[in-house]
Amino acid sequence: MTLAAAKSQSPRPARPIVQRTRGRTHGAVTRLMSPSDLGEILKPFVFLDLFDHEGAPFELGLHPHSGIATLTYVAEGAISYVDPDGIKGTLPAGGVEWMQAGRGMWHGGGLGKAARTRGFQLWIALQPELELGPTISIYQAPEDVRQDGPARVLLGSYGPASSAIVSPSPINYLGVRLKRGERWRYEPPTGHTVLWTAIASGSLSVPDELQPGELVAFEPSSEAVEFEALTDTEFVLGSAAPHRHDLALGHYSVHTSPDALRNAEAHILAIRGRLVQEGRL
Repeated sequence: MTLAAAKSQSPRPARPIVQRTRGRTHGAVTRLMSPSDLGEILKPFVFLDLFDHEGAPFELGLHPHSGIATLTYVAEGAISYVDPDGIKGTLPAGGVEWMQAGRGMWHGGGLGKAARTRGFQLWIALQPELELGPTISIYQAPEDVRQDGPARVLLGSYGPASSAIVSPSPINYLGVRLKRGERWRYEPPTGHTVLWTAIASGSLSVPDELQPGELVAFEPSSEAVEFEALTDTEFVLGSAAPHRHDLALGHYSVHTSPDALRNAEAHILAIRGRLVQEGRL
């Protein structure tokens, strides 16, 4: 066998990890990503929170967002929500809440019963043509979240399965469960050079070992990643085309320019005035 033939048959090197973190924990929430750290290199993904609460019920008051979309995925338990129109409901385990804030909206939620509740909330930066657009609210029951093999498609497409939610840009966001010893290979779509994963439970090999509560960012490329479950494990994975815009940050908002941020913050204040008049704030 020639040297060239031997090289052609050698295994391709694994896509390297370039950053890893356990984030910052405050109470039941661990912020794994924010624009001041990994959110800058992984945008359009700008915030990721891992929540794990076991105890008394609680309620989060109405609060605003603009310029972003949030996707909340419940892995265990259930959460309550109050949408921008004041409609209340409950999202059970396996369900998805999608909130595309556009120019600005207010919503709320919490935990209605004393039980363990786990999941992720992801913030996605919107493109300039959408950041001052209308608000979109979608709630998907577990049976409406499509799946291919071990991967539930929370946003985008994987294999023959596609989310019914219209993605604001080229993005895949998957929730994956593997049994110990199972392998699963993720092939990013063309142009998805941004890739990360966060571990909710169990441990993985990629071949570097990943532990519960970790988020890792992979080297920008189009290479696939193969996951091997060292134990029964649950994780989320995001891939996307890069967001080519700066981030102008407000307290609850992310925009592509200071002008867009000021426009949206003025709109949020106007909504607040109406909510106060209605006795909702």
